[in-house]
Amino acid sequence: MDLYTVETGGALEKGLELEWLLTNGLGGFASSSVVGCNRRRYHALLCAATMPPVGRIVALSKVGELLHPHADRPEFVELSVNHFRDSLHPRGDRYLQRFALGDVARWEFAAEEIRITKQVQLLWHRNVVGVRYTIEAPAGRQFLLRLLPFVALRDFHALRRADGSHFQVTCDSRQVCVTDGRNSLYIQADGAEFGAKHEWWYGLTYPIERERGLDDAEDLFIPGSFLHRGTGSGAVTLWAGTDPVGVYDWQEQLGQRPRRAVSFRRGDGTLLPQAMGEAPTLRRLARAASDFIVRRTRPDGRSGTSIIAGYPWFSDWGRDTMIALPGLLLTTGRFEEAAEVLAVFAQYVSEGMIPNHFDDYTNQPHYNTADASLWFIHAAFAYRRYSGDETTFAELLRPACVEIFRGYRNGTRFNIAMDEQDGLIWAGSPGSQLTWMDAKCDGVVFTPRHGKAVEINALWYNALKLLGEEHLAAKVAAGFAAKFWISPFRGLADVVRDGERDVSLRPNQILAVSLPHSPLSAAQQSAVVEVVRRELLTPYGLRTLEVANPHFKAHYSGQAFDRDAAYHNGTIWAWLMGPFIEAYLKVNNRAPIALEQARQWLRPLIDHLEQGCLGQISEIFEAAPPHRPVGCFAQAWSVAEVLRMAVEVGL
Repeated sequence: MDLYTVETGGALEKGLELEWLLTNGLGGFASSSVVGCNRRRYHALLCAATMPPVGRIVALSKVGELLHPHADRPEFVELSVNHFRDSLHPRGDRYLQRFALGDVARWEFAAEEIRITKQVQLLWHRNVVGVRYTIEAPAGRQFLLRLLPFVALRDFHALRRADGSHFQVTCDSRQVCVTDGRNSLYIQADGAEFGAKHEWWYGLTYPIERERGLDDAEDLFIPGSFLHRGTGSGAVTLWAGTDPVGVYDWQEQLGQRPRRAVSFRRGDGTLLPQAMGEAPTLRRLARAASDFIVRRTRPDGRSGTSIIAGYPWFSDWGRDTMIALPGLLLTTGRFEEAAEVLAVFAQYVSEGMIPNHFDDYTNQPHYNTADASLWFIHAAFAYRRYSGDETTFAELLRPACVEIFRGYRNGTRFNIAMDEQDGLIWAGSPGSQLTWMDAKCDGVVFTPRHGKAVEINALWYNALKLLGEEHLAAKVAAGFAAKFWISPFRGLADVVRDGERDVSLRPNQILAVSLPHSPLSAAQQSAVVEVVRRELLTPYGLRTLEVANPHFKAHYSGQAFDRDAAYHNGTIWAWLMGPFIEAYLKVNNRAPIALEQARQWLRPLIDHLEQGCLGQISEIFEAAPPHRPVGCFAQAWSVAEVLRMAVEVGL
């Protein structure tokens, strides 16, 4: 079923800007622009996860199509679009009439009285892509369709150059294998014959990479072409994978994708009425959420479930996983997978810390964040509240939570420890970046937040209350109010260190209201919500810094240094809309007028499902209007928090 449709006839700019995404449940994906022009180094028909969910390589960049409308004539039509330094070539967009996205991506072309439908699907839990062409020509018309696979076989962060590349090719009349000695790509076509002819296409460019201040030119290898001969009508399906491929049944493979009956739940664990759960908005968001749920190979070799932080370039991260888990898995009733995700991180608690990520190459855990472990406690108790699974909580999750509590109370890595005087958590040192505002480039820390960060201590207080540490929680509440509270007009300080307060107005303070347990008085909570609404709220989330601050950056663009400088200094983060709305509803007692206001605040992000990357919500948006979407085009915690709050307010 199509969820999104774009009428593309003559709308080249729109077709270049809109992107699409398909995922395979392993961390692998397919993605490009709607017109099929690769505009990022990450765009590909098969970006395979060789060590799920990481070890990703761009294996098959794209397939070029040459249609000979008359088999006995030399004239041909090219259906693809490539970007070179100063031009687009060929211009297949001129023949493209419609694009649609659902379980497959589909393009509808028309040229010389011939209609061609192209479909792309990824096989579930396999690094295999299928590209299917269905051709309808006038009765008796003989035609040819030639397919050219563009092979990259490189790390998805890198670019391929012809110089220094050594591919080995083996083939027969139907299948070809291309290898560089490390990785291989196997290609086979049903309904076409392969003819070997090795060639390179030089200097394809990716304009979005240029905008990001990165190298943007790539050379791609073509091992030959697959030729389909048809009369009147015909079909050909190309399969490509990182292991030997066969000829698969198209519909049968589509049937392998999980079809889950989603039952939506609110934060108190109550089921959403079925009629409300059938709302198209919730179904679309649940579909978006499923793209981030992947298999992970644990360091001990066992398989588990994890959450990809964002496409196209992020892997699974501890902090992102714990923030996204309630919206992606608990709101949608996917409790077994939620328990698996939590189990992976609980297994590797060390010195009171969960891993922030597992190494892309060695798969070993890395511990370098101050908040992920506290978010784990929040997620573990949310799991218990939503699922009612007391056994898993008592036997697996609570012991991990207690270990985290003890680690923070007694002290652990990176100077993370409780101050005995006020009970607050200190984390880090000059030069370290342990909170979610962690941008650093060329040794420059753009948001220095070592010391006592406001959201770390809000999470700490929340954890103490959840764990029943009432005496210590009371001490923390007193210390929190004394150290962080500024005034009703400014809310809370962002960081306290060495007797000084960083009073930069940032959104981190909203967590001191939105979490289940707040260290603030009711009046203080209301004041914080109003300050954040007045100074930071935008249609797409919260700005990370007030406009009046001299460090505020209106735009997120340019070289890595410039982008990192803006990342948390004004740039809007969509995920923060969740905590903000939750805090707003809390201080307004979920009154009907507050629920309606919350629905209005969510609508621009719901509408964004049909902008940027179809069916997804971007990581960040520029601080200045019109708030251009930037960063990852699909972000787990953006989708999670919008979905979670959409269920809460009944969208």
